[in-house]
Amino acid sequence: MSTLIAATSLNWESELAELLHRLSTAQHELLALLSMKRNLIIQRDHQGLADLTVRESELAAELQACQQRRQELLSQADAEGLPSRSIEELSAALPRAAANALKNPVAEARQRAELIRHECLAQWVAVQRTVLHLSQMLEIIATGGRSQPTYGKGRLVERGGSLIDQAV
Repeated sequence: MSTLIAATSLNWESELAELLHRLSTAQHELLALLSMKRNLIIQRDHQGLADLTVRESELAAELQACQQRRQELLSQADAEGLPSRSIEELSAALPRAAANALKNPVAEARQRAELIRHECLAQWVAVQRTVLHLSQMLEIIATGGRSQPTYGKGRLVERGGSLIDQAV
């Protein structure tokens, strides 16, 4: 099998390097966009957030294309009897020079993916907290600040005045 890998190493190395370069570019752009998005969330700039949706969609499409290409390469590797569970495993199976050339780009792509996941989770939590807060505010407005008790029959719990009309 080593002769098969050696005979096609230039092709595999260039294909993997091209994929990793494309992925790196998309990840860097996404990290920059997520940073802008975080600032817009903090500033509560709804129009600015809305303006990012087109670029977000473009980056999502590019990342999906990278995923598709990754899957194609791994399927091709499997068909040729090469390791095909991950790009990292496939690149490590190449001759030493090629494997060493791809080691850092693979590790950096993995690191950026982790940063992207972390940033997306942090933003999701922030937005969910905002939605929960708004939901609670709407409930207060809709019920006049009085809610039905969890236990008891028909009694209203008095919490104080209403936001709309204190006379109610």
